[in-house]
Amino acid sequence: MKLRTLSLLLVLGALAAFAALNWSSFVSPTTLSLGLAEVQAPLGLIMLGMVAVLTAIFLVFVVYVQASALFDSRRHAQELQANRELADKAEASRFTELRGFLESELAKIAERCGTASPAVDPALLARLDRLEAALLTAVEQSGNGLAASIGELEDRLEREGGLPTLRP
Repeated sequence: MKLRTLSLLLVLGALAAFAALNWSSFVSPTTLSLGLAEVQAPLGLIMLGMVAVLTAIFLVFVVYVQASALFDSRRHAQELQANRELADKAEASRFTELRGFLESELAKIAERCGTASPAVDPALLARLDRLEAALLTAVEQSGNGLAASIGELEDRLEREGGLPTLRP
């Protein structure tokens, strides 16, 4: 329990104990002036009634403040959820927009690459074909030369009798 609530309950309890101990004085009639007239009534009972009415008014005020805070909190939570959903939709929209943009750009690049290949110079293609053929010939000749060198070494080793044959 909060300190304020506890202190308020202690004060109200002390007031109730004071009224119970002095009940005869609270209910004894006395002359009271209302400004225009005078009335015979118990002053203690009237004051105790005023305290009870004020306590009830403050309790209603506290309930009203708590309820309005609760409603404000709920309203803020709903607004926050609506804003969160709006931000999620906007982000999803940006992602789909980005996807569309990337797809269109990739399509443009693919179109450029597809149209660029027929526009290649035929002389360049012929030169590339010649270079490829020359490269294949050079690789084949290197392989043949290497095979011949390995064969020569095997023959020498067999003649000298140093190593057994490597061929099956």
